[in-house]
Amino acid sequence: MFTYDFSGKTVVASGAGSGMGLLLCECFVKNGGNAVLVDINEEVLKEKVDKINSEYPGRAIGLVCDVRNYEQVANVCKKAVETFGSIDVVTSMAGGAETRIFNTWQNGYKEFCDIPIEIFDWSLDVNLKGQFYFAHAAYKYMREQKSGVILGIGSITGHEGSDTAVGYATSKSAVMNGWVKSLAFAGAKYNIRCNTIAPGPVMTRPGMANMKTLIGRAAEPQELVDLMLYLCSDMSASITGQCILMDGGRSIMFDKYHGEFGKYDKK
Repeated sequence: MFTYDFSGKTVVASGAGSGMGLLLCECFVKNGGNAVLVDINEEVLKEKVDKINSEYPGRAIGLVCDVRNYEQVANVCKKAVETFGSIDVVTSMAGGAETRIFNTWQNGYKEFCDIPIEIFDWSLDVNLKGQFYFAHAAYKYMREQKSGVILGIGSITGHEGSDTAVGYATSKSAVMNGWVKSLAFAGAKYNIRCNTIAPGPVMTRPGMANMKTLIGRAAEPQELVDLMLYLCSDMSASITGQCILMDGGRSIMFDKYHGEFGKYDKK
């Protein structure tokens, strides 16, 4: 991991009770910054915040929030500014494939139209609107301070499409395209940058280990967070409106001659 200087800067991250959201906050604090950890699980959140503050006193707070509720999201951003004085980075790690979260294949594969619409509502609300809400609420403070980074979280699934997680693929594709480009346009005059990272398989859970990549493995969470830290820093000051695929080459694995996905196995 490179050493950055985030002194006096604050990151707000949803889904930060675990996984890459937590790791980003830990790394941001280690590099001098402050972190607002946001999650729906109050007990887990308190444990993680207490651990960070045991090493770096007063540099982290935890706020419980349902990312589907704009009022709660706006209150998180307000509290972040009241506590630390600014929002310099906002990112939304909360999310997931609806069919995995709700285990819709428990009794076998279900077609798109046979999955209850409420499950897709959850996916669109969390994976897309949650990111939209945080960007909207944080933008107001970034506009006033004339600086900020909005970091979207896409997925290789948003690039590939999926017949088993249509809501997830749709949401991530939006964040990777229209959302990131539009916010880059809107924010440029205020020195607000917006980029999206689209991971391939990441070892945040065992199921990722079996997903094919060109390099023959899933990424480690730290690899993704290192890229995030770079995009949060002034070292990437000329990068905006971009979606960066970090997928181990998965997106180029389709064999156009044989129609076989994942044919290549790394020796």
